[in-house]
Amino acid sequence: MPGPCIGVCDGTPDMTAPHLLDGRLKFRHLLLIDAITRHGTLIGAADELHITQPAATRTLRELENLLGVALFERHSRGLAPTPFSEAFAIHARAIVAQVRQAEKHVAELRDADRGTVTIGTHLAGSNVLLPRAVAVLKEGHPFLTVILHEGLPQTLLAELESGRLDLVVGRLTRPTDEQFIRLRLHDESVFLIVRDQHPLADRESIDLGDLAGYPWILPSSQVTLRSELEAFFSRNGIELPANRVETTSYLAVRHLLLRTDTIAALPSLIYQELSGVTRLNLPLDPVGHSVGITLSACRTPTPAANKMIRILTEIGDQLAHPALANRSVGT
Repeated sequence: MPGPCIGVCDGTPDMTAPHLLDGRLKFRHLLLIDAITRHGTLIGAADELHITQPAATRTLRELENLLGVALFERHSRGLAPTPFSEAFAIHARAIVAQVRQAEKHVAELRDADRGTVTIGTHLAGSNVLLPRAVAVLKEGHPFLTVILHEGLPQTLLAELESGRLDLVVGRLTRPTDEQFIRLRLHDESVFLIVRDQHPLADRESIDLGDLAGYPWILPSSQVTLRSELEAFFSRNGIELPANRVETTSYLAVRHLLLRTDTIAALPSLIYQELSGVTRLNLPLDPVGHSVGITLSACRTPTPAANKMIRILTEIGDQLAHPALANRSVGT
């Protein structure tokens, strides 16, 4: 069955500006466009929104008719976004995020000490900085709920943009822009780490060629550190290790390091917190990074999120300036 006629029926788009404030645009339209752009299929979007696929199809057609443009091209493997959907989805996510933020804000004003802060994190921020901050926050506000989500940086940014996360803690790879505010907390070096019993552990001098015969743990290809390590190998004329595990899971990294002869490139703070491992005497300069907080530029943080941001900032100062380490962190 042919789809709805979008614009005039000769295929020319209707260039008349849509009237989105006349009551026809519904919140379900915004939720659906956000879900489809993230999942890439109507089935995935319908499952997330707990509606049937025919209901999702009908809602999408309503929105396309309202806007006067085709938002997606239909293919056998799913929906391919058009420039119209990509543009509209940005605004839809911003509106949905603002409503989610308003819901949290009202709840926290009703009961200032029982709010919720939802934080996304990846390996660079998850092992030292964030647990310390959560402990301090919970000490002062035991009934404030903290929800932690681990994920890849790009996935976490999409969740932050949609309002599902209040903030992201981890490596900063870009400056502040129109979408995100990035607050630097401290800098970290990256070391090559092995277990204490590793054959290379006691070597005072290590040749790069010695590393090729051992298994490696590398970050997944979506992580900036991975591309930096690939560049390091390339500069030194070494192929990417064929025997490798790709993960950003701290628990998996820790287990493999302690039980096998794996080599891993890890941030300095994670190395300092691990027992039973040692640092190889082989610098990775200029591989390193800044750890910080990423916030949406379109939303004001809730009171609970502001509490966490303040604590993270104080602990970040202590990590950046060890002389401040004995200073108490307030809530």
